[in-house]
Amino acid sequence: MDLTRFPRRRYTPFDTPIEPMPRFSAALAASCPGGRGPQVWIKRDDMLGLFPGGNKTRKLEFLMAEALALGADTVVTCGAPQSNHCRITLAAAVKEGLHCRFVIEERVPGSYDPQASGNNFMFRLLGVEAVTVVPGGSNMAAEMQKVADALVAEGRKPYVIPGGGSNAVGGLGYVACAQEMQQQLFDMGLRIDHMVVGSGSSGTHGGLVAGFLGNHIDIPLIGVGVSRDPADQEPLVLKEAQAVADLLGLGITVPREAVRSVGGFWQPKYSVPNEAMVEAVQMLARTEAIPLDPVYTGKIMAGLIGLARRGEFAPDAKVLFLHTGGLPSVHAYEATLLKS
Repeated sequence: MDLTRFPRRRYTPFDTPIEPMPRFSAALAASCPGGRGPQVWIKRDDMLGLFPGGNKTRKLEFLMAEALALGADTVVTCGAPQSNHCRITLAAAVKEGLHCRFVIEERVPGSYDPQASGNNFMFRLLGVEAVTVVPGGSNMAAEMQKVADALVAEGRKPYVIPGGGSNAVGGLGYVACAQEMQQQLFDMGLRIDHMVVGSGSSGTHGGLVAGFLGNHIDIPLIGVGVSRDPADQEPLVLKEAQAVADLLGLGITVPREAVRSVGGFWQPKYSVPNEAMVEAVQMLARTEAIPLDPVYTGKIMAGLIGLARRGEFAPDAKVLFLHTGGLPSVHAYEATLLKS
C-alpha cells in the first residue's frame, strides 16, 4: 500500500526497536503452567517522537498534516484526566506553532486536578490554551464542537481531533506501523506468533487490523481492553478498521474474525488501579527496566500475563507486546505503583 498520497508530518526519524525481553519472559514462565511460557518481545512505541513518546505520535503525523493543509490555527481534542493523547497532541501543536484546547471528561467524578503531576503538569508546562472539564458520559464530539464553534465566532480556524486520534486519518499511523514492523521482522528473521495491543478508543487496534490485512500480515492480533469488554469493544474496532480500509481504497470488507479483544483486566473502572496492573508494572520494571503506565500499558501487560498463565500461548511461542507509552502518568500514581 502506498501511503505517500496522504499528507504526513514526521515526528520520529527512526523505526522504533523490536527487542527481546528474556528476563521478563523467564519470570513469566515461572508462573505459567509447567513452568513454561512464551518468549515475549516488545515494540518500543514508547520511544516515538514528541517526547516522551507514545502511540498517538503515529496518528498525529497524519492528523496534524491534515490540520495544516486545511489552514487550522488551533487544534481541539479530548481525553480523560492524565490523558496521554491530549499531552502528545499539545506537543505536536507546539511543534507546528498552533494553539491547543482540551475537553477533559471526568470519567471518575472529581478526578481532574489541574495542579496534579504527570500529564496534568505537562499540560501546563507546554502551554495548553484552555481546558474545559465535563462530566463522565458527556457527548465528547458535541462538547468539542461547542469549543470549535466558539473559536470560529472569534475568527479562528479550529481543527477537531477525536479522542485518541481515532478516526480513519489517524488510523493511517498504525498502517504505517504495520509496514514498519513487517520490514523489521523480515530483516531480523523473526517470526511472531501473536501480537498483543491495547484496545481503547480503537485507533491503534483498528489501524493495525487494516494494516495487517492490506499488507497480508498473518500475525494474530489480540487487543486487551482498557475501558470495555469485548461485546462493546470489538464493534468499535471493526468500525475503525473498516473506515481505514475504505480510506485506503482496499476494496474489502474487514472480516469479523479479524478483530479479537479480551476483557476483564481494566476493571474496576477505566484508569482506576488494580492488583494485576501493579504486578505487571513492577514485573517489567524489575526485570527489563522498562516502565509501563497504570492506565493503559500496565493493564495491557496484565492482560498478556493473564493470558499466558491461562495457557493461551503455546510454550515458547513468540509474543510481541506493543508498548504505547504513557510515561508521565506514572508519576501521578507513585504511591500505588510502589506498594510491595
